[in-house]
Amino acid sequence: MINQFGNYSLYIALLASVYLIYKSLFSLKFVEKSINNKIFSAISIQSLMILISFVSLIYAFIISDFSNETVFNNSHTAKPLLYKISGTWGNHEGSLLLWLLVLVIFLFIFLIKSTDQLNKYRLLTILFQEIIIFGFLLFILFTSNPFEYLFPIPNEGLGLNPILQDPALAIHPPILYLGYVGTSIIFSSALAALVCKNINPNWASHIRKWIIISWIFLTLGIMLGSIWAYYELGWGGFWFWDPVENVSLMPWFCLTALIHTVIVLQKRNLFHSWIIILSITTFSLSMSGTFLVRSGILNSIHTFANDPLRGVFILCFLFVLILSAIFIFFIFQKNLPSFSAKYFFISKEITILINNWFMMFFLSVVLIGTIYPIFLEVINGSKISIGPPFYHKLIIPFLIPFLLFMALGPKINWIKDKMKKFNYKQLLLFIISVLISYFIIDRSDRYFLFSIPLLALSFYLLFVTIRDFTLNGSSFSQKVSHFGFSLLILSILLNGIFSSEFSSNMKVGDERKFKNKIIKFEKIKVKNEKNFQSLIAEFKITDKETTLVLKPELRIFNQPKTITSEADIITTLYSDNFLVFNILKKDDYFNVRYQFKPLMIWIWLSVIMITLGGIISFLRSK
Repeated sequence: MINQFGNYSLYIALLASVYLIYKSLFSLKFVEKSINNKIFSAISIQSLMILISFVSLIYAFIISDFSNETVFNNSHTAKPLLYKISGTWGNHEGSLLLWLLVLVIFLFIFLIKSTDQLNKYRLLTILFQEIIIFGFLLFILFTSNPFEYLFPIPNEGLGLNPILQDPALAIHPPILYLGYVGTSIIFSSALAALVCKNINPNWASHIRKWIIISWIFLTLGIMLGSIWAYYELGWGGFWFWDPVENVSLMPWFCLTALIHTVIVLQKRNLFHSWIIILSITTFSLSMSGTFLVRSGILNSIHTFANDPLRGVFILCFLFVLILSAIFIFFIFQKNLPSFSAKYFFISKEITILINNWFMMFFLSVVLIGTIYPIFLEVINGSKISIGPPFYHKLIIPFLIPFLLFMALGPKINWIKDKMKKFNYKQLLLFIISVLISYFIIDRSDRYFLFSIPLLALSFYLLFVTIRDFTLNGSSFSQKVSHFGFSLLILSILLNGIFSSEFSSNMKVGDERKFKNKIIKFEKIKVKNEKNFQSLIAEFKITDKETTLVLKPELRIFNQPKTITSEADIITTLYSDNFLVFNILKKDDYFNVRYQFKPLMIWIWLSVIMITLGGIISFLRSK
C-alpha cells in the first residue's frame, strides 16, 4: 500500500510536469501581469505529490517494510531509528527522490518570492525548471524507482553500509543537495533573463539571494562531508582529493566566482556574458557530479551506484541540457546590453575578474585531475590514481598571487583608483608576516619551494582582514567571510607543516617510541551493541608533561557483515591527537596509526565563519 501510494504520487507529479511545460509555453503567447492561477495550482500539486512520495519512503524505512526493494537493500530491523530515516537518502534511489523534492520546493519558493519580476521571465524560469524536473522524474520512474515491489516479502533486510551510519552523514546529503539543486534555479533564471533581455542590476539583486543560499548550503555540505571522512574513514585529514570530494568542490569554485561577479553586475552593470556562462557552468558541474557518482565510473567510498545504464541516461540528459543552454546563449546573446561602461585596470571590478580567473584555474586543475584517469582508462585501459601531489604542485604556485589580490582587492575603489602613496602600515604588516613565516619554517622539518612566500602572504591576508574590521568600506559580511578564508588557508598550511604520523603493527602490551612520545597498547575489551560488536582498544600516549588515553574501536556489524574502524580523537584549540587501529591477518597484531594534527579545529571553525559571512549577506539582502 505504501509503495503504491508513493509510486502513484510520482506519476501524478510527472503529469503535472507535462502540463506545466505546456501551460508555460502557451502562456508566453499572451501579455499577462501575473502568473496564471492554474500554473500556481499545478506547481503546488506537483510539490505536494513529491513530498507525499518522499514521506511514504521515509515511513517505509521506519516500519521496515521489506516489500519495498529499496528498504530491503538499505535497511534492517536492528538499525537505530535515526539511521532508518537517513537510510532513505543513503542510497541511489532515495537520494534522487530527495534531489527531486528539493527541485520542486525551490521552484515553489521562487514562484512566491519573484512576484516583483517580469511575468515572461517567471514563466520562462518555470519552463526551464520543469524541463529539469521532468527529466529527473523520468529517470526515477523508469531506471531508479524507489518503490519497486518485492515478492515474496523477505523477513529481514540487507542493512545500510555501516560507515554511513553516522550522525554527520545523516544530515550531510540533504544539506549538500540544497547547495547542488539551488544551482538549477540559478541556471533556469539566467537563461530566462537572457531570453527576456533582463540581465541588469535589478535581476542581479534578485538572483543574488539564490546564489548566496546555494553557496551557503554547498559550503556546509562540503564541510560536514569532510568532517565525516576525517573521523569515520580513518584518513586522518580534512581533504584527500578523493574524486567525489572534488565533484562537490568544482561547483563551489563556480558559485564563489558567481557571488563576486553578480556584485559587479549590481554595482556597475558589467560582465553580463560572464554571469550567464558561470550560471550554466555551475549547474552543469552539479549535474556532472550526479552523473559521476551514480554511473559507477568513479571508484570512491562516496559513490551511490554502480550501474552504467543509469549513468548513460544521466549523461544523455546532461548533454541535452548543456547543449540546449549553449544554443540559447548564442542565439540570444544579442539581448545582452552593449559593453559601453568605462572601466580601468586599477579598479575593484578588475580585481574581482582576476580573482575569478584564479577560481577558474583552480577549477580546471581539479576537473582535469578528476576526469583524466577516466579518459585514460577508456583510451588504453590503464588505471591510474591522481593524488595530492598533482593538485599541490599546480595549485600552490598560483595560490600566492591569488592571496595577494585577495588582500589588496577589497581596498580598491570602483570604476577607477589611483596608485596611492607608499603605505608604511601595509609594508610593516608584510614585513612582520615574512619574519613570522621565516621563524616558523626555520623551526620545522618541512621545506618546499614556496613555503615562506605562501605562509607570509597567508599571515599578511589574516592581518589585513583583521584590520578591515576597524575600517569602513567593504560590507561586514564580506569582512567575516574573508577573515574566515584567511584563517582557513593559514590553518591548512600550519596543519600541513607541523603534522606528524606514526604507523606500526602492535599487540596488547607493546610499546613504541615516536619522537618524544611513548605509545603503549594497554588493553582491548569487547562490548556488544544493538547491531554490532565493538572491540575497544586503549592506548596511552605519554610525553614529558602529559599522558593521553585514546580508545579507538573496531565495529563488527551483523547486517551487512562488515568491519569498520572508529578513530578516537582528542581535540583541543591547539591540536588533534588522532588514533585508529585495524585488524591484521597475523594473530594478535593490529595496525596502529597515530597522528598529531595541529589546528584541526580551526579548519572547521574557519569554514563556519566563511558560511556565517554568507548568512549575514543573505539576511541583509532581503
